Amino acid sequence: MTDSFISTKPIPVRERLIMALDVSDFSEARALVEELGDSVIFYKVGMELFMSGDYFGFIDWLKQQNKKVFVDLKFFDIPETVGRAIKALSGKGVDFATIHGNNAIMEAAAAAKGDLKVLAVTALTSLDRGDLDDLGFQCDVQALVLSRAKRALQIGCDGIVSSGLEASLLRRELDHKLLVITPGIRPVDNREDGDQKRVVSVEMAFQNGADYIVVGRPIRDDSDRKAMAEKIQSQILAPFS
Repeated sequence: MTDSFISTKPIPVRERLIMALDVSDFSEARALVEELGDSVIFYKVGMELFMSGDYFGFIDWLKQQNKKVFVDLKFFDIPETVGRAIKALSGKGVDFATIHGNNAIMEAAAAAKGDLKVLAVTALTSLDRGDLDDLGFQCDVQALVLSRAKRALQIGCDGIVSSGLEASLLRRELDHKLLVITPGIRPVDNREDGDQKRVVSVEMAFQNGADYIVVGRPIRDDSDRKAMAEKIQSQILAPFS
């Protein structure tokens, strides 16, 4: 058995970096996308921007810039409501969307997704063992992530969101059957974690089997954002060369 679980999926290497647009408003988001130019192709648009105004107008603008779009709203509601939300989203040119919840929620989303790729959230990278105790989970983080990933695969979701710390376990148990999208990425010279507790480097994420990584603050907060994005792109390229 090899210690490397590098993705075998035919994904263009420069699309494997997903930039998290965790900014306060759409003017700032547009300026950031324009500043990054061709250094980033894929963007994650989450709850902060959802609360800022014309969310879908911004998604349309991203598509006009030939960008790929990951809607990270972690849909969690009664299954029928989630299914309808996913069906509506599938007609808006979005590439990925996240859901959260039990089998019935995942089933409803999988049945309604069309060409949209549905990603099941396993365990947030801001959670550790103590947080799971607070939430009433008796299993450890790895067991929880693997259980949710197995159910997502069986139900028909396209992938999961998981820390790079669990990616190798998922590859060992489930091979390359699911997309693995890994947040909590910190370049090796920028390891301050903030509220993220389970973080990995770019290289470790891909060695462990990630198909995509999500990076936000290390690019957003750098003094030369485009240079940082290109640095991360070069780190991504190395395992696939």
